[in-house]
Amino acid sequence: MKQPPEIVVAGEIFVDLILSGLSGWPEPGKEIFASEFRREMGGGTAITACGLAKLGINVALLAVAGDDWGAWLRDRLGRQNVDVSWVERNPDEPTAFTIIATMPHDRAFLTYSGANRSFEAALRKRAAAHEFSAVRHVHLAYAPSPDSANSIFKELRANGCTISIDFGWREEWVCNPNSLSLLRDVDIVFPNETEARQLTGAAEPEGILARFRDAGVKRVALKLGSRGAALLWDGEIMLVDRYPVTAVDTTGAGDCFDAGFLYGSSRGETPQTCLRIANICGALSTREYGGIAGFPSLDQLTNEMNKTNPCAR
Repeated sequence: MKQPPEIVVAGEIFVDLILSGLSGWPEPGKEIFASEFRREMGGGTAITACGLAKLGINVALLAVAGDDWGAWLRDRLGRQNVDVSWVERNPDEPTAFTIIATMPHDRAFLTYSGANRSFEAALRKRAAAHEFSAVRHVHLAYAPSPDSANSIFKELRANGCTISIDFGWREEWVCNPNSLSLLRDVDIVFPNETEARQLTGAAEPEGILARFRDAGVKRVALKLGSRGAALLWDGEIMLVDRYPVTAVDTTGAGDCFDAGFLYGSSRGETPQTCLRIANICGALSTREYGGIAGFPSLDQLTNEMNKTNPCAR
C-alpha cells in the first residue's frame, strides 16, 4: 500500500512562458519578437514541493490544473519525485499561466489564473473529508482570502496536522491589519522582509518579529534576502547572517528557503538549525536559473552544513 505523504504543499500552480532576447517592451498596436523561449513550472507551490522531494521528503502537491498542460506538469513534478496524485483536474479552465517578458534588468508579467480559481474549493473539500489526517504537515503556498482563512485553518487543524503559510505579496493580506490575528492559528509563517514590513509597520528584523510576537503569532521565519534570515520561535528571536554565494537568478529563493526550513523541522532539528538549513537552501538555489535547478541535494546540504559557521546571534 502506498504510504501517505509526510508533507502536502498546497497552493496555486502555473506554467511560465518565458520570452527573452527582446529588442524592447511591447507597445499598444505594435509587435515585437523574442529570440528565445522556454516553458517552465511556475509558482512557489511547485518550487517548495520539488525542494522537499530533493531532500528525500515524501511530499505531495495539492493543486488544480486544466486539461491543456496538466499532463505536462504532472510529468515534470513526477520526475522530481513529487507525489502528483493530489493534483486535481479542472476540465472547464486552462492551467494558470504567466507570460514573462524578460530583459537584462527588468521583467514584465501577464497572468491568467485559470484553474487556480477552483483551488480553494478543492482544498476545503479534502479537509472536510479528513484526507489530511495521515499527513504530518500542510504548507500553504498561497494566500486564502482573509474572510475564509480562519475557517480553512480550523478545517485543517481538525485533521490533526500542523500548518505553515507563505502568503506572498497579496495586498488583501499585507495591507490588512487584521491579518496578524489570523496568523495566530498557523504554526509557522514565512514572510519576506518587504511583506513583513508592510504587515507590521516595523522597519528592522527585531522590530518586525517583536510586532508578530506582540500580536500573538508564535513562530515566524523571516527572509531577509542578502542580509540572511531571522526567526521568532516561541518568544525568542534569532538571526543568521547571509550565506555567501554568487547569485545568478533569485527566482524562487524564498520558496526554497521554506523547503529547507520545513525539511529541518520534519527531521526534529532545533529552530536555529532549521534556520541555517533554510538560509543555505535559499542561497544555493540562486546559483542556477529558475527555482529548482540550483536547490541542493541532501549530500550537498550536509556538506554545506558541516563546513559553515552558523553565525547566529
